[in-house]
Formats: sequence, structure tokens, C-alpha cells
Amino acid sequence: MTKRMVLMLLIAGVIFGAIFGFQAFKSRMIKKYLSSQGVPPQTVSTTKAGFKEWQPELNAVGTLRAVRGADLAPEVAGVISALQFRSGEEVKAGAPLVQLNAAADIAQLESLKAAAELAEVTLQRDQRQLKVQAVSQATVDTDAANLKVAKARVAEQQALVDKKNLRAPFAGRLGLRAVDLGQYVAPGTKLVTLQALDPVYVDFSVPQSALAEVRTGLKVSATADALPGERFEGTIDAIDAKVDPATRNVQVRASLSNPRHRLLPGMFVTVAVDTGAADRRLTVPQTAISFNPYGNTVYVVEDKGKGPDGKPQLVATQRFVTTGATRGDQIAIVSGVKEGETVVTAGVLKLRNGVPVIINNSVQPSDEAAPKPKDQ
Repeated sequence: MTKRMVLMLLIAGVIFGAIFGFQAFKSRMIKKYLSSQGVPPQTVSTTKAGFKEWQPELNAVGTLRAVRGADLAPEVAGVISALQFRSGEEVKAGAPLVQLNAAADIAQLESLKAAAELAEVTLQRDQRQLKVQAVSQATVDTDAANLKVAKARVAEQQALVDKKNLRAPFAGRLGLRAVDLGQYVAPGTKLVTLQALDPVYVDFSVPQSALAEVRTGLKVSATADALPGERFEGTIDAIDAKVDPATRNVQVRASLSNPRHRLLPGMFVTVAVDTGAADRRLTVPQTAISFNPYGNTVYVVEDKGKGPDGKPQLVATQRFVTTGATRGDQIAIVSGVKEGETVVTAGVLKLRNGVPVIINNSVQPSDEAAPKPKDQ
């Protein structure tokens, strides 16, 4: 290696050393400047972690059906001669609803009654003659059989006449009238629907994994979008004897109290099943949790004493937490936060460990156990 090459290497080393030295000096000066300026405090909203009564629940969507409900229809054909109800009214069991024209049937009934009376008179007369041996025992037996046949025909015709008068099979609320006066109806034609509305059934499905938690007698509550702010209480009456192999769900039926008849068959409701005794859990709003692959964290606000200006120095400290079940906007904290500690609920994304904060709780995120959508 020649002296010229060595000299060039030395010159290159000096130049690169000067460049790197300048960059390191510049970096130290920038860091020193930033540290002298300080990190500006971040505005956040906070809440205090506290214990709340937590009722374990199993939620599902169900459909209402009447405990007793039917579309009333005649068993026989005929022309409607009288409508004895109004659409939507409450009726008692046995109340007359629709009368079909039964004039011919009633006339036939009277004829059969007359025949039965004649058969009875004949039997009585022959029984008296039998005592004086004027007639045989066979004649009396024939008269008795004829009387039974006559009475059976009367009963058959009476049943046909009764079928022309449709009555309410149970107490409930009538629906809309589906026929008019003078209309001919065939057997099975829907005339009106009748629904018993208190109580009502709610049918819903639960996954097979929840079968151990569900049993008859458990309390349930239901809410309907059509009736905001109202809650209906009831109990589980029955659990289906099989699991649906397609969905792996099992059908459950509960009865709900409905004294004001606000719930109607066919409505869908949200059902909550109380699956155990209520317990106390430490909760915070879900917005306070940062969910990460390496662990969930929260920021806890700590008071570091008074600063140079005499004001309290509040600093956000990041902590790893173990979370539990969720309920609405709330989430249970198993470990990592203690009761009464101040937790950041809004502004989490702009924080890092040790950043000073300013608390402004004029606007708070939702912290409801059963949040409801609000129309804007």
C-alpha cells in the first residue's frame, strides 16, 4: 500500500468521523431542547373504578305466542245470519260470536224430537200391555231400541244445530273480523282470530353450551323495540327435549306476565335469563381498555404532588389488566386496577406512560349496563 493511499484513507476517516460526530451532537441537542421544553399535558376524561351489582345473564332473541290462540272457523258450511262481536273486543269463554243460518236444521230437529216422543209413548203403552200379556217381550224390546235410535238422532241433529252457532272456546281478545253478514262460508273458513294475552309465551333458543345454566323456574325479563322503556317479567316453563342438530341450539319456552295486553303474539323480544345469583364486580367503561395482542391495558391517573406553579401534577400511568365479562358498555376488571382509582375513559390513544394530563369530564362516554340506541 502506497503512502498516497494511506493518506486518502486517513482523510476519508476524518471526514466520516466529523459527519457522524456532528449528527450525534445534533441529536443530543434536539433531545436536550425537547426535554427542556417538556411534554404538553393531554386533556382526557376519567372515571373512578368501582364495584357494581352484576347479575349474570344469558341473552337471546325470542318470538311471542299466545298461551291459547286460535283462528276460529266453522265445522259446517252455511250462510252467516248474525255477527255477535266487534273486532278487537275482549270476550269471555262461551260468548256467542257467529250464527249461521240454521232454520232447516232446527225444523229437522223438531221433527226428530216428535219422532222420539212418539217412540217413548209407544214404549210406555207396550210396557203396560206386556203386564197383561197383550204384547210380547220382543215388541217391548223393539220399542226400547226404537226410542234409543230416535233420541240418538235428536242428539245428532242438536249437535249440528249447535255447530251453526260459533262460540268463544276460551276468554281472550278477538282480532279483525274476516267475514261479513250474509256471506256463505265453507268448513274451515277463518272467521276471526282469538288470542289469550295474559300470560304470553316467549320461545327462544340458547346454545347447547348454555344448557347447564338454564333450567325451569329461572327468572327471565323481556324488552321489545316497539315498547321502549317497558320490561316484562316471567319464568322459564319448559326446555325442549332435543338439540337442533343443524344449529346446536335448544328451544326454551318462558311465560311472561302481560296484564295490560301490551305484548302481542308474533312480536320479537330480547330476552335476558338470570342464570345465577347477583355478585359485585369491579367495572369500568369499555372505552378505558386498550385491547392489544400482548395484553390489555388501561391508563390510571396518579397525583405526583404539586408542581412549580403550585398546581397538582397529574400523570397517566399505563397498567396491564386482566378483564372479565362484558355487560353493555361495561367491562369487569379481574386484576390490575383497585377500587377508587381514577381511570382514563377518553383520550387513551394520545397517551403514553408518564404523560401529564388535564381532566375534563364535561363529556363522558356511555357506561350503561343496558344501553339503548338514540335517534339523532
